[in-house]
Amino acid sequence: MSLSAHLPALQVVLPLLSAPLAVLLRHGGFACAVVTAGAWAAFAAAVGLWLQAGEVGVVSYHIGSWAPPWGIEYRVDRLASFVLLLVSGTAAIVLPYSRASIEREIPREQHYLYYAMFGLCLAGLLGITITGDAFNIFVFLEISSLSTYVLIALGRDRRALAAAYRYLIMGTIGATFIVIGIGFLYLMTGTLNLADMAERLRDVESSRAVLAALAFLTVGISLKLALFPLHQWLPNAYTHAPSAVTAFLAATATKVSVYVLIRFWYSVFGESLVYVELPLPRIMLLLSLAAMFAASFTAIFQDNLKRLFAYSSVGQIGYITLGLSFDSIDGLTASIVHLFNHGVTKAALFLLIGGMVIGLAKSGTVPPAPTFDRLAGLAKRMPLTCFGIVIAGLSLIGVPGTAGFVSKWYLIVAALEKEQFWLVGAILLSSLLAVAYVWRFVEVAYFKPAAEGTTRREAPLGLLIPAWLLVIATIWFGLDTSFTVGTAAEAAQQLVRVGK
Repeated sequence: MSLSAHLPALQVVLPLLSAPLAVLLRHGGFACAVVTAGAWAAFAAAVGLWLQAGEVGVVSYHIGSWAPPWGIEYRVDRLASFVLLLVSGTAAIVLPYSRASIEREIPREQHYLYYAMFGLCLAGLLGITITGDAFNIFVFLEISSLSTYVLIALGRDRRALAAAYRYLIMGTIGATFIVIGIGFLYLMTGTLNLADMAERLRDVESSRAVLAALAFLTVGISLKLALFPLHQWLPNAYTHAPSAVTAFLAATATKVSVYVLIRFWYSVFGESLVYVELPLPRIMLLLSLAAMFAASFTAIFQDNLKRLFAYSSVGQIGYITLGLSFDSIDGLTASIVHLFNHGVTKAALFLLIGGMVIGLAKSGTVPPAPTFDRLAGLAKRMPLTCFGIVIAGLSLIGVPGTAGFVSKWYLIVAALEKEQFWLVGAILLSSLLAVAYVWRFVEVAYFKPAAEGTTRREAPLGLLIPAWLLVIATIWFGLDTSFTVGTAAEAAQQLVRVGK
């Protein structure tokens, strides 16, 4: 059997093995090399799986050659392959950036631990995406979550520990809801294989246990994806975590949770139960609008740039979930496209901010928080960093020529298709809030004079190059939508056919 036939297993195994190797090596440089190699290998496997899914529709891999539903199945359709590319590709870019950034943000004796936890987190997120087994989703969710708590706590700011603890408490509550929902589904179907579960649920889909399972899973996953108002863990976690950790989590963790919600709604419960018999679309619509306006409005008044864009992430998640409320192929396409585009954009932003704070720091000191009083006149000394932040900010607004415009365009198309014209106005109005918080950075960095005696330098190339690769991707995916929209549209059509 060729190597390509085992790509689903290699997708998870390679980064998973890199984590204990990093611990055994106990050397930051060697650990970085091993985990980075695992991430790039996982990205290569994701590319192969994306190509395979495009040819055959669904790639099914049986662990240990045990056929499902008796054995554990790894299952890759168009949506899964798209998310695998986002997660592994982001990791492959963030890890080289980490080598330069954690030198100033994490004590040297903890570097190997950072890479070990990063490898575990990556393996967990990839495992959630690729597995076709409900209980394995929970197992991989815990692997990624536990490693994430440690990664956040590694920040030198003492508040990082409090942020990790809050995330642990809320994440544990979310995981508990998820495992209870999976337990109810197993009780009613006698299987944990998602495809088999969907078939068996057709006979009992209106029972109270199934409705309870849907409720528990929706709430638990919504907490993990930071849907307003279950987002309280996110601002502090993104603000106080090391820069590379914030960038990786902002691009992947919440996006994988959205993927899990889509998977359960469409592939397990089905459209008839979620969208016809229950008021979930209306609830999701209201919560999405609340996120788009309340979180974006809160972002305007933040004094810390990382915290500002953390609240922006909550608002942008609202756009993703808004697409899910439409119950249409265009709406689902918009959600999937924005899941990918926002991941790329926000990773670029937080990598650039990380380079900025290192450029602001004096030699041998811990990088300061990127508060606005420190950013005055920054564009003159750090033009590449600031210009990159502006471009990524334009993507958050939805300016034509950027990836964010494509997402919002498809949301508007979905709203027009449903003749909900007032939602078009809501999308445009909420985008004006994004203009306001992005303008705050532009005003300070470009139009305010720098304080006397301040010394700033451009971020090192080791930090600029990975960040600018993502900035260029933000522009590229705004101009050429064949990959993003094409894959998202195929995934949406595939999901709708299965969910009928």
